[in-house]
Amino acid sequence: MFYNFQMKNLVNILLAYINKSLKRSSKVLDFHYPHQLKEGLEGFSLELPDQPDNLEQLLVDCRDTLKYGVKTGHPRFFNQLSTGLDIIGLAGEWLTSTANTNMFTYEISPVFILMEEVVLRKMHSIIGWPEEDGDGIFCPGGTMSNLYSVLLARFHLFPVVKTHGMSAIPRLALFTSAHVHNLIIFTQINTTFWFLSVRGKMISSELNSSIETAKSKGLVPFYVNATAGTTVYGAFDPLNEIADICKHHGLWMHVDAAWGGGLLLSNKHRVKLQGIERAHSVTWNPHKMMGVPLQCSTILVKKKGLLQECNQLCAEYLFQPDKHYDVSYDTGDKSIQCGRHVDVFKLWLMWKAKGSEGFEAQINHCLENAEYLYYKLKRRSDFQLVFKGKPEHSNVCFWYLPKRLQSILPSPERDRELHMVAPKIKTKMMEEGFTMIGYQPLEDKVNFFRCVFSNPATQREDVDFLIDEIVRLGCEL
Repeated sequence: MFYNFQMKNLVNILLAYINKSLKRSSKVLDFHYPHQLKEGLEGFSLELPDQPDNLEQLLVDCRDTLKYGVKTGHPRFFNQLSTGLDIIGLAGEWLTSTANTNMFTYEISPVFILMEEVVLRKMHSIIGWPEEDGDGIFCPGGTMSNLYSVLLARFHLFPVVKTHGMSAIPRLALFTSAHVHNLIIFTQINTTFWFLSVRGKMISSELNSSIETAKSKGLVPFYVNATAGTTVYGAFDPLNEIADICKHHGLWMHVDAAWGGGLLLSNKHRVKLQGIERAHSVTWNPHKMMGVPLQCSTILVKKKGLLQECNQLCAEYLFQPDKHYDVSYDTGDKSIQCGRHVDVFKLWLMWKAKGSEGFEAQINHCLENAEYLYYKLKRRSDFQLVFKGKPEHSNVCFWYLPKRLQSILPSPERDRELHMVAPKIKTKMMEEGFTMIGYQPLEDKVNFFRCVFSNPATQREDVDFLIDEIVRLGCEL
């Protein structure tokens, strides 16, 4: 009974935090520097004791852990691609932790295994693939999903690599945009990366010429990574043009739609991913535009059985062939990690609660917020957009121009000053904690703000608040 009472207290702490996260009157974060948290604050200590703390202290620790963290579900948190706090998804995460099982065999995870099959089939049909032919798994993040695609492409071309290693195959060439999302660097072993120039998105003519150049150098081109929704600009590579080139040269086409995949659920915006159905594999992260609690990422593969052939090791302590059920449902041998967290249930539950139409409305709302911010900034002299055109995704990139810089013509000196503006504003913003937005430089562009919208709770009043807050903090520079 005592433990049940404490669990109820813990649930109350979590519910209070959720309520606070959704209130605009609360702060996004109560910022403290690392040394302050390490030293301990008001009875909160990170140090581990020799003797166990009592349950009351553990509840205080739980409360303080949330107190000093960042409320990523807050309507005014714009810092990352994955934001929001979906209550249905959160309930799914709680149930998953309660079940505390693994996704490698049907015998210990029968319901979740079947759910994964159903959800992946649904995602295949949305991409435009035949449902019965596709394959895939949920895996930890977009980077791992992209790694799977490289391994699959390499195995598809040279199956001998699995048993004889990279020394048994020629040196390969891989092609991707300079604005690529994370690709695993250790795939460079015996592989040459070609980072292609961009005009916001991959230039297809350069891709074709680079493939020819690679061949002339004795390399074997095997893989092209196209990006559907780049991390910074939210740009979409020309998928049909890239698919034509891949078909001509016989290359594996992967689409990294970690950020942009959610737009497939919008009848208004899915045209931006036209040609994705021609890809051999796709990365899609529902924990981004679809608002599923972290983490929830998929690698989707057009050819059934290839994941198993590429990664299978047949560990006898898990994957006995003489089980009393259909062992094709033992999905652990599709994965290089074998054991997998149950990531599918929260997405399945949200899909049941919202339907595809609910996801569509949510995604359209986020892109409408981006359009609203874009037009607000376009009319102001104290802000400058990085791109003149309307954003393709929910990313809006811009500079804030303090009064002194508004009257100075573009020059290296002006750029040096402008480069310092965003970091200084961000510092003050985090110390005060009322909102949060990211910044970065890119190529020849000095530090600029990148505002991304993926939280359906964010409204126009929150966009207005962000602009006012940047101006307020910027005026103090």
